[in-house]
This record gives sequence, structure tokens and C-alpha cells, in this order.
Amino acid sequence: MSEVAEPEKRSGGLLRSSVIVGTMTGLSRVLGLIRDVTLAALVGANANADAFFIAFKIPNFLRRLFAEGAFSQAFIPVLAECREQGGQSAVREFIDRVAGVLGGVLLVLTLAILMAAPLVVTVFAPGFLSDPFKFDLTRDLIRIMFPYLMLISLAGLCAAVLNSYGRFAIPAFTPALLNVSVISAAMFVAPEFDEPVYALAIGVVVGGVAQLVFQLPPLYRLAILPRPRWQPGHPRVRQVLTLMIPALFGVSVSQINLLLDSVLASLLPTGSISWLYYSDRLTELPLGVFAIAVATVILPTLSAQQAADREQDYRRTLDWAVRSVLLIGVPSAVALLMLAEPILITLFQYGAMSERDVTQASLSLRAYALGLCAFMLIKVLAPGFYARQDTKTPVRIGIWAMLANMVLNLILVFLLLKFFDAGHAGLALATALSASLNAYLLWRGLLERGDYQFGAEWRLLLPRALGSTLAMIVFLVALTPTFELWVNWTWIERGVRMAGLCVAGLGCYASCLFLTGVRVSHLRAPVAGRDAR
Repeated sequence: MSEVAEPEKRSGGLLRSSVIVGTMTGLSRVLGLIRDVTLAALVGANANADAFFIAFKIPNFLRRLFAEGAFSQAFIPVLAECREQGGQSAVREFIDRVAGVLGGVLLVLTLAILMAAPLVVTVFAPGFLSDPFKFDLTRDLIRIMFPYLMLISLAGLCAAVLNSYGRFAIPAFTPALLNVSVISAAMFVAPEFDEPVYALAIGVVVGGVAQLVFQLPPLYRLAILPRPRWQPGHPRVRQVLTLMIPALFGVSVSQINLLLDSVLASLLPTGSISWLYYSDRLTELPLGVFAIAVATVILPTLSAQQAADREQDYRRTLDWAVRSVLLIGVPSAVALLMLAEPILITLFQYGAMSERDVTQASLSLRAYALGLCAFMLIKVLAPGFYARQDTKTPVRIGIWAMLANMVLNLILVFLLLKFFDAGHAGLALATALSASLNAYLLWRGLLERGDYQFGAEWRLLLPRALGSTLAMIVFLVALTPTFELWVNWTWIERGVRMAGLCVAGLGCYASCLFLTGVRVSHLRAPVAGRDAR
């Protein structure tokens, strides 16, 4: 099997690859919204919902460490180096050993968690100790769902390999299989259970199996299908582990912050965990479609540029990534701030979801929206360090962000709980502010070491993007119906009105950009070897 060309050459450019990943991820996120709509109608924001979301968050949090976060950030640069310095046989040997070590570690971890499930509930949801029903239900759900961690982490290994070879579409689409599985479980399996959340837990595990199996055929066609071998002493495996250990903290600060939010939310009134979940999921939509798509594409590209000593291309790729996510992130954050209640009503206020639940979730959604651009920037700035196999700097930055989050949690939860009866919104706001600190320090670090430079395109795009966002705000204020109308409409009327608002807002923003002189050519990624203009 011949070596595949570098990702940016094979895919026809970073912009095209980002569009492919964004489209596939967008499809998955839409299915994820359908999944969450189904969950809201089935379990709402009651004690059962809180138990399910905590039980699901624990393996999902670890998934983002092992599958999407620290592992991929450590694995992809080493794989790029292996491809540059060795041959296809060396790559296969490396992948086999990594698969064996990762699978073995995850198997031991899974068995340990299954046996220690009550302790896990105590650590991650101490507020459930006062409610035996919620505690026992969460424990049982953890035991059902935790094998999902091993399945999805191995699926993450497959995705990292495919991304390194420029195969972006299949890994980006794969998460949709989890959503399909959970939706199917909610619709067809849940009626057979006295407690529907058990069916949802089974759907999560089936979704993990589907995501792993779906990616095996393309790996087979590339002749790099993993054949797990336990060899932790392999030099490149040790290199990955060395990079991964500090990255477990550094690259996943935002996820650790969200997990700490869940711990504190378990001490707040029933429903707080569910309100945070629904609002966080809406924030994840633009984050996943745009920022994660760009980050997925640039890490293999930056790693290849680092291995080939192409410094100017490296800096310009990072600058393009930052411009791209901010061009989408700023108007997305503004839209979430303005349309929080209408979005939540349209998507979730059916069945078990009450009007109070929507009101409370809108507060945390607005708080998360304030940090949306920071969440996006972290996704594209962290690869600037990891592509150079530097995991120490993000760890130092992560420590400061973590400390800030802990202090802000204590202050903001107290203030918002006392004056607005919305302690959960304090958790979301603390997460947004600490993420902003994290993004700023990452950006400053890249500037100081010369890995990031502002391109000439900023002078064109920045004032035009801000002006277009202001025009969109005025447009949406004029078009958005009152809260009472949204509540009284049927789901069809809500859906049509919300779709119209989204299309109109996007059209206004894009039209203003076009009228002020912004063209698609200004958004294209830099071409390797060409000086910035």
C-alpha cells in the first residue's frame, strides 16, 4: 500500500477538509439534538434524568481524555514523526503496540470502575448521598455504561489514525451512530422498562460498539488495521505515554471544569444537573461543528509541518485556524445569548420538560455562551503546542485556569443562588470565565515563542465581522417574537419560526460580510510555501 500524501495536499486544502469534517460533525450534532429532544420529552429534568446524566458524564469525560483529548494530541504528532522517519511497516508496528497498551489499560480501568461504582458516585455526585434512590440508580447506570469508555477510546484511536492519513469524513460521521443508537433505545426499548433510563444506558453501549466497528473497514483498506500487541516498553509507545500524561490535564481543562460543575451541581436543587446538561449541549453545537472540525484538520497538518521544519507554514496555519473559528464563534455566541429561551422552548419544552426547566436552563445557556469563543480558541490553540510535542506549557496554563474556576465557582454559585436562585448558572459562568483565561494564556504563550503571528487578513476581517454581527443583532431584535408566543405555539410553529430566525440571522451576517468586501478567497487556508499577502 502506497504512502498517503500529507493531509493538506490530499484533501485539497485545510478549508475543504474543515468543511468536510464540519458537515459530518454537523450531521452528528443535529442527531445529537434530536437525541436530547427525545431525552427531554422522556425524562425531563427530574431525579432520574440527573442520575442518567451524571452516569453518562463520567465515561464521556474520560472518553474526551483518552479518545479525543490527551491521547490524540500525543499520538498524532508521534505518528507523523514515525511516518516521516520510518516506513509503512514502522507505522503498522507502532499502531499495533499503541492499540495493545491502550486497550489493556482501559480494560483494567473499566473492571476497576465496575467494582468501585458506589465510590465513583460518592466522588462525582456527593449530593446524591442524601437521596438513596438517585444514588442507587446512578451506581447501576455506571455499571451498565462504563464499558462504553473502552469501546469509544479504541474508536478514537482508529479516528486519529484515519485523520493522520487525511481520511476525515468517516471519523467525523462516526459519533452520529451513538445518537442513532440512543434515539432508537428511547423510542423502541424504553417502553419495555419500568425505569426508561436503563434502556438509554444500553443504547449508549450499543452505540460504542457501532462506532468502533464502523471505522475498521477503512483501516483495513489502508493496510493499517490495528492488531493489538502489549509492549509498553516500545520506544514510540513510551514517547506517547510521556506526552500523554501531562496532556491528560492540560488539554482537558474545560472538561475537568465541567465535571467539577457536576459535583457541585449535585449539591444544588434537583434539576440543576439536567439544566446544565441541556444548555451545555446547545453550546456544543457550534463548538463541535466549527472549532473541533478545524482542530481535527490542523493537528495532523501542524505535526507534518513541524516534522518537515516548515515554520512559516506552521504559523500561518495557526493564524488561519484562529480567524476561522472567531468568524463563526462571535455571531454564534451572540445568537445563543439573544435566543436562549426560544431555542430551549423549541427543542425541549415537551412532555416531562416544564416551563421552569426552560427558564433555568436559559440562564446557564447564556453563561456558557459568554465563553463560547474561548472554548473554540482552546480547541485550535492547544494543537500549536502539542504538534511540537510540548505538553508542559498547556499544563501550567491549565493549572491557573483550574484554580480560577474553583475560586469563581465558590463566589458565583453563592451570589447567584442567593440573589437569583440560580446557583447552576454560577457554575456555567465560572466555566466560561476560566476558559477565557485559559485561551488568553495559550494565545499569549504562542505569541511569545514566535509560533503565532497575526496575518494581514485581520485588518480586513475583524472590523467587517464585528460590524456584521452588530447588524445581525439589530435584525434579530426586530424579528424575534415574544416569550409568550413561543410558549403557546405548537411544535411545528416553533420549529418553523426558529428555522426562519436562524436562516435570517445567518443570511444577514453573511450578506453584510459580502457587502463589505469579504470573499471566500479571504477565508481559504494558506498554501504551503507561499508567503502571506
